[in-house]
Amino acid sequence: MKVLVLCTGNSCRSQMGEAILREINPELEVVSAGTKIADQVHPLAVKAMAEIGVDISSQRPKMVDEFLEDGVDYLISVCGGAKDACPAFLGPVGKRLHIGFDDPAYAEGTEEEIFEVFRRVREEIRRDFAKFNEEYILNK
Repeated sequence: MKVLVLCTGNSCRSQMGEAILREINPELEVVSAGTKIADQVHPLAVKAMAEIGVDISSQRPKMVDEFLEDGVDYLISVCGGAKDACPAFLGPVGKRLHIGFDDPAYAEGTEEEIFEVFRRVREEIRRDFAKFNEEYILNK
């Protein structure tokens, strides 16, 4: 079963979501992508994931076009607030879901305050993706 985690930049939320969902359910094929991708995975996303023992330092932002032909069983868009318009995916999709999170890349404050936002979003993704796995994958 293939799951695509989609946001705009593919540098924070979708990258963390990809790794977290893989940790939750290793049987899933999980990928992430964006439409206006960043140059790299955000360093604070890498740091936040390392805190929980998950290494995303080798992940890279990917264009959604890489996945259009094959399609996916589940598409999870993770875009959050008004600054963040969710991109469209035009490939074949079994089920589309929106599970929105704030974009920690827009966090403001001290270095520690900004990192706290990355931690909070990471924990929200862990909680909500565990629910997704329970409701849509395990109880299917």
